Amino acid sequence: MKVAVYYGEGDIRTEDRPVPEPGPGEVLIKVLASGICGSDVMGWYRRGPVVLGHEVAGVLELSRHPAHPPGQRVVAAHHVPCGVCHYCLRGRETVCDTLRSTHFDPGGFAQYLRLPAINTQRGLYVLPQEVSFEEGTFVEPLACVLRGLRHARLRVLDAVLVLGAGVSGLLHVQAAKALGARVVAVSDPQPWRLRRALQLGADAAFDAREDVPGLFRKLNDSRGADVVVLTTGAPQALGQALEAADRGAAVLLFAPTEGAGQLPVELNEFFWRQERMLISSYAAGPLEHRQALEFIRSGKVRVKEMITHRLPLQETARGFSLVRQAGESLKVIIEPHGVS
Repeated sequence: MKVAVYYGEGDIRTEDRPVPEPGPGEVLIKVLASGICGSDVMGWYRRGPVVLGHEVAGVLELSRHPAHPPGQRVVAAHHVPCGVCHYCLRGRETVCDTLRSTHFDPGGFAQYLRLPAINTQRGLYVLPQEVSFEEGTFVEPLACVLRGLRHARLRVLDAVLVLGAGVSGLLHVQAAKALGARVVAVSDPQPWRLRRALQLGADAAFDAREDVPGLFRKLNDSRGADVVVLTTGAPQALGQALEAADRGAAVLLFAPTEGAGQLPVELNEFFWRQERMLISSYAAGPLEHRQALEFIRSGKVRVKEMITHRLPLQETARGFSLVRQAGESLKVIIEPHGVS
């Protein structure tokens, strides 16, 4: 089979590898669509050689699990929790040691992948006929978004500010609206992305180079945001996020910051008496994956409109470049068996 191997930034090679053989309780997925995540292109976060890709959808080619017959349309989670450890029992599945050790063999940028038994049991989801394979690649990133908003305690009628209008930002915009937010605004330096945000339901879109906290307060009856979501690593965005947070608000650090990252805040002023929360979120659990699949199936979150590029496996390097440049592109989908 063909795989795209990441050796380092700008160095992705198409290579041949044997098709992996599923063992007891495992399945072999024919990968028909695999999304490029922003984390895939963060050079400091990745070390090659490795086959990346964790937003996958496809068909079961072989199965050694009785509940999942060959031919079944599926999406799969690359990280799954054990369900029984201290963290899982506290509802913190995404810091479970098992979750951080599970993965695909070899990865989503391959024509076929073997899904380990624990992933097959805890992280394999049937893809409804009305959901396309390319739409199925959004289940994992949307699941992460839904978990983040749950951590932020988003309530019906909340006012939400999303900093960054990339894929994660636009998923947050739509998910917040679907969960009952009263007003959702987004900021980004790219006019093209701001237009997309408005098309996908944002109530307002601000140029990130302007006074975003001030513009949001004008939109929200002179109050700050109840939930601020940081989906960009730009250092100036962190300062805007803290300044835009209302009393009692939650600031969700959804994206890692560039470099070491410093917290530009006077602690007493920001936290004490103001009851603000500064929280983070990483990955997603089984509940959020099921919720994400239903949100996509029902049309509560429109993901097809976010796809800007569909590329064959041999053009994975170009796909990484498009995502890294963050220009007039959003979701880039790799189709390992050829673009349909």
